Amino acid sequence: MARPVVAIVGRPNVGKSTLFNALAGERISIVKDTPGVTRDRIYADISWLNYDFTMIDTGGIEPDSKDIILSQMREQAQIAIDTADVIIFLVDVKQGLQDSDSKVADMLRRSHKPVVLVVNKVDSFERDMADVYEFYNLGIGDPVAISASSRLGFGDMLDVVCSYFPEPTGAEEEDDTPKIAVIGKPNVGKSSLINKLCGEDRVIVSDIAGTTRDAVDTKVRYNHKDYIFIDTAGLRRKSKIKEDLERYSIVRAVASVEKADVVIIMIDATEGVTEQDAKIAGIAHERGKGIIICVNKWDAIEKNDKTMKEHETKIRQILSTLCVLQLVS
Repeated sequence: MARPVVAIVGRPNVGKSTLFNALAGERISIVKDTPGVTRDRIYADISWLNYDFTMIDTGGIEPDSKDIILSQMREQAQIAIDTADVIIFLVDVKQGLQDSDSKVADMLRRSHKPVVLVVNKVDSFERDMADVYEFYNLGIGDPVAISASSRLGFGDMLDVVCSYFPEPTGAEEEDDTPKIAVIGKPNVGKSSLINKLCGEDRVIVSDIAGTTRDAVDTKVRYNHKDYIFIDTAGLRRKSKIKEDLERYSIVRAVASVEKADVVIIMIDATEGVTEQDAKIAGIAHERGKGIIICVNKWDAIEKNDKTMKEHETKIRQILSTLCVLQLVS
């Protein structure tokens, strides 16, 4: 069974990264008393009692901001919300209920995902609980009081989060159909590959990065054997800044890799292998999945008798953390 995905969302500077770091057991996210410091989602594998899950830290959501960085952070948070199985909605008892909190709550209601309302910076339950009750006005459930910096209230919070996870049942039949996730940066040809394997257009293909919005499972029969291919979702493209767009693919890859037995990492031959490809490959490698490197758009580059070797050498250098590497073009 794939690990559930839990996303921590909320306004800037409510303590999301502090909570993330405390749960992860190490300082993974940058923590600073400046709104907007965490611009990229960061993920970590978390264990609580008998439960294992993947947690995503997000940048703060400013619902009405026109600032390009804040709007990109909002978009990244929306992707995390779409991907998550459970959402921790973090608010700040010291700042009190803000209008922006209500707008984030509306955003979360539209997701139709389980939401755990967590009130942070409650350093004294006796002193601050009256202020915690104010957050009932959000209409999004019972608030759970914690202090991320002091690590208070974590047990109650995690018990509520884990209550939304599916319970494993012994009667459940294990599906032994091999599952292959196709992951990579936006617009490298993931959907085109699956359509080619299917022999028909099962997945929408477009030159616009972000056409695929949800992970799509497609059954393919080859040589009398069934396979399930998972086409990882792209992004809703609001920003034209390519670097930030590519970062969105990380969290999509996390959830899809969890479901897979084998992972195909697609690289665009016209761009060559990048550090972003290395990050995506690292997700699969850390989870012990079989990995195939596939270089697409090979026909779109000029070639000589050294081109194949040069590409393979560069891939091996950048993806040097992978123990075994197979190049497919």
